[in-house]
Amino acid sequence: MNAVDTVRKLLGLTRRISREKAMAVFTRRYASFKELLQANADLAGILASLDAAQRGERSLEIGQVRKEARRAIFQCERMAGCLNDMSSQRHAELGAVVEAISERIVRELEQYARGDVTSLTLPLSEVDASMAYSVGGKNANLGELRNMLDMPVPRGFAITIKAGSLFLLRSNSLFKNIYSQLRSVDAEKPSTISAAAREVERLILNAPVPDEVSGPILAAWDEVFGAESDIVAALRSSAIAEDGVQSFAGQYRSILGVTRQDLLMAFKKVVASLFSPRALAYRAVHGYALDATGMGLCCLEMVRAKAAGVAFSRHPVDLRSNCVLINGLWGLGEMVVDGTGTPDQWLVSRATRRISRETVAHKEARLLLVRKEGKVESEVVDVPETLRDVPCLSHAQVEQLAALALTLERHYQYPQDLEWAVDEEDRIILLQTRPMCLDCGAEIAAPALGHMRPLLRGADVAAKGVGCGPVVLAHPDEDLTHFPEGAVMLLAHSSPNAMPAMPRAAAVIAETGSLTGHMASICREFGVPTLMNLPGALSLLTPGQVVTVDALSGRVFKGEVPELLALSLSRKLPRADTPALVLLRRIAPHILPLHLVDPQSELFTPGNCTSLHDVMRYAHELSYTEMFLLSDSVSENSAGVASRLQCAVPLDLYVIDLGGGLKKPEAALVGPEDVTSVPFRQLLDGMLHPAVRANGPRPVNMRGFLSVMGQSMIGGNQQNGARFGERSYAIVSDRYLNFSSRVGYHYAILDTWCGDTLSKNYIRFEFAGGAAGSVQRARRVRCIGLILTELGFTVVVNGDRIRARYQKYPKLELLSRLDQLGRLLIMTRQMDMLMVDDEAVQAYAAKFLNGEYH
Repeated sequence: MNAVDTVRKLLGLTRRISREKAMAVFTRRYASFKELLQANADLAGILASLDAAQRGERSLEIGQVRKEARRAIFQCERMAGCLNDMSSQRHAELGAVVEAISERIVRELEQYARGDVTSLTLPLSEVDASMAYSVGGKNANLGELRNMLDMPVPRGFAITIKAGSLFLLRSNSLFKNIYSQLRSVDAEKPSTISAAAREVERLILNAPVPDEVSGPILAAWDEVFGAESDIVAALRSSAIAEDGVQSFAGQYRSILGVTRQDLLMAFKKVVASLFSPRALAYRAVHGYALDATGMGLCCLEMVRAKAAGVAFSRHPVDLRSNCVLINGLWGLGEMVVDGTGTPDQWLVSRATRRISRETVAHKEARLLLVRKEGKVESEVVDVPETLRDVPCLSHAQVEQLAALALTLERHYQYPQDLEWAVDEEDRIILLQTRPMCLDCGAEIAAPALGHMRPLLRGADVAAKGVGCGPVVLAHPDEDLTHFPEGAVMLLAHSSPNAMPAMPRAAAVIAETGSLTGHMASICREFGVPTLMNLPGALSLLTPGQVVTVDALSGRVFKGEVPELLALSLSRKLPRADTPALVLLRRIAPHILPLHLVDPQSELFTPGNCTSLHDVMRYAHELSYTEMFLLSDSVSENSAGVASRLQCAVPLDLYVIDLGGGLKKPEAALVGPEDVTSVPFRQLLDGMLHPAVRANGPRPVNMRGFLSVMGQSMIGGNQQNGARFGERSYAIVSDRYLNFSSRVGYHYAILDTWCGDTLSKNYIRFEFAGGAAGSVQRARRVRCIGLILTELGFTVVVNGDRIRARYQKYPKLELLSRLDQLGRLLIMTRQMDMLMVDDEAVQAYAAKFLNGEYH
């Protein structure tokens, strides 16, 4: 230490640091604050996106969920780091909290990554519901039925997601060529979907199956079915997300009558159905990636079915019904699920397990497997005369099926849609189960309309609602990608092939169809009013004729019916039980909930942060506190960075420019005309307002003046007395202001960000102290509180201290409040002398709000 430094130390003097070093302290803190505000805004957008996806208001792919989760972690880490930079590492604990929460999220992300199962095939004896990401929904559910519930399912094996992906990704640039075709798809132009689908199917069917895929598939067949040459199987899709709440009903292909000889070609055909026109349209509408490779397959021994059908553990349309609904036909069940056959129907009471209603259909045709020239094919054949009007199930079988449906509902904790078959030995075999798609719309009753005669009545309601438009006759086996917007689709029979037209159809009418079929499920998912089983509809309705479809009571009327159209149900956004949503539900508890809501609570600590949202709230709140105290870091050492403001404001006011706040930031003296900070300029305008400055000093109440003098003489308000004679500072940037006013025994601090981003904007204001007695000081802050409350601030008063905030309002709103605060800061000087009674509190608040400042 040299002699000069020794003398300075003895005299209590400190060395004046350079302007650059002094400014570095402020600019770093301000830069960290700006970065924290931006991270907060970015994180708010991420949380809003994830929350909307969780509530079903938007669709995210699984990759997007992973990306957004990691982005949320990054932004939280960024906020914690910035807060520590602003506070000289006083919040180091927060970083450890973020790390702990992040580890929990990452564990979930890694646990639910694809590829958990490394083998390409698995016998169903090794599969359960937890493996849906590896084997697809259908396999996972069948394995659960077999291994966890000991229910009857056919022999079979799962071809895993990995096998399907390897075929697509490693077959001589196959996926590259597929992706090239899918890039031409425009979801708004259905014709591009059909063109791409045809070319992709050609590419897949012409591609050889690599040995690394074909070998394990054929080996699995031999292991499960042995050397029996006459075994016939069904090869069904088992894609990721299939057989979830979002059913993908009928979107992918199933091939019946598969033998070992044609197993690999059948494999390619099912995989190709990933890119069929209806599957691409479905994925485009529901937000799935068009280039999905998550196709597993389920290979099941074909049941030699006497009868088959479907069962719903709850009625799919009439939510008031307390019944299990069962539909069945003679032969294979495909005619039930695709709507080409009219099935027998039973309603079974969930309470008594007894049949409450039986409807036996006239059944002329059935679907059977027939061997022809060494091949096994499905063929529609006549039902024997003796069986055409005989129910395909006995009452005991119906009740057994109902019991199985209810057991599955209890197990999955969700209503179930199951497919079943009865073999030649009268045993019930379950072929699949999946969650039902329920129509949960409000129970709305259609008016009787006795003065109008419907064109058609008595239809079965497959999906509730009301629709109106011109009739368009549709053929499901033809290209429906050009189906006109707002038209009523008229079909001979229901078919899931109509899916590409669903988003544009006003309503659907089918002469025949099943409420439990694939198309009915799709119509309910899309919210398209749908009527089925209206014989004669094709002959009675004319193409182009405008009709109103009453899918509340099963009627069709000519023209527009205003009384019915007023009941139109808005289409619900589909709440997809996709892999993305399942993953989101796993990580959401660590990201979205907000528990830290009260900054004044003792629980408002880093240790009580259990989600990224909590961390966000804590860091954001504490950043205000750190910046609020920014002026306290101004010392004699750094006084050289400040410019003195010369104007009519009665304060010894100095300005420190952090960037963009002054025209001449290094000038020793500046005037109001040199201020370029938007919030500071507005505050000054309020302080310099002519009405505030008019008529000279405020008249002083003598009783109040004597009280102030008495408190001063006995040393009243010692805490704030230490601030007497201190300078006032405005630390500014183009959008930021930290204003600290210390006059006499009271002080005021104002901290604000005023910009174009709504989520960043705020004003924080604090006022305390005074030279008068505690009663008068308390009256003054109550008066200020009344004024600020009327201006829209959130106000907390504690003794002679008031804290107020005004957050997330548009820039113009903040500017208006800053102008008012400028006026208030001038008016409050010596106001404590005027607060002689409680009536004065109301009186002076009213005068201020009326523009009377004296």
